[in-house]
Amino acid sequence: MSPDGDRPDATFLAAARGFAELVGLLDGADLAGPGLGDWDLRALVGHTSRSILTVLQYLHEPVPHVELARPADYYVRVRELGDAIGPADLAARGRAAGEALGDDPAGAVRRMVDEVTVALAAVDGEPVITTIAGGMRLSAYLPTRTFELVVHGLDIAAAVRVDWQPDPDALAGALAVATETSLALGGGTALLLALTGRGGTVASMV
Repeated sequence: MSPDGDRPDATFLAAARGFAELVGLLDGADLAGPGLGDWDLRALVGHTSRSILTVLQYLHEPVPHVELARPADYYVRVRELGDAIGPADLAARGRAAGEALGDDPAGAVRRMVDEVTVALAAVDGEPVITTIAGGMRLSAYLPTRTFELVVHGLDIAAAVRVDWQPDPDALAGALAVATETSLALGGGTALLLALTGRGGTVASMV
């Protein structure tokens, strides 16, 4: 799968590079300080880095059948599985991923981005891969990772009050996933009202 301006792999890689740049801005930041919810900053960065690591992992775990055709289907299924996964397990994964970044989180993330860039360039055809929610085509899974990188990138920037904006194509991709998922979950009207300044509460996806 070779990068091309309007392809999911190109948009994902743009999001991954933007995330790496953001982590590079954290030099000197208190990684033990507040991040998001139960996560400190290190755990939040670690959790976000898993959006790259899972791509690397799942590329080596093909499955025979597509169970989830669209990014929105992934988030609908994840919501259904929420009780089985449990917030404590999710929090623990984030903390473990944060610790795995070691003493140089920025360097660790840059290496991840380099590795996933090479791995995606070597992809042939349209593989069906495993995910936590079920089998998906790679092209359907990557937009969910773009969404996570953008949203949690903004969480990280807010936590440390740095001026950071996601790549425009990645931001557009994240908005597309959010819209599609809101419609699938029955929240399209609330989203439209919120976007047009008419109130409305949009359910959290991540």
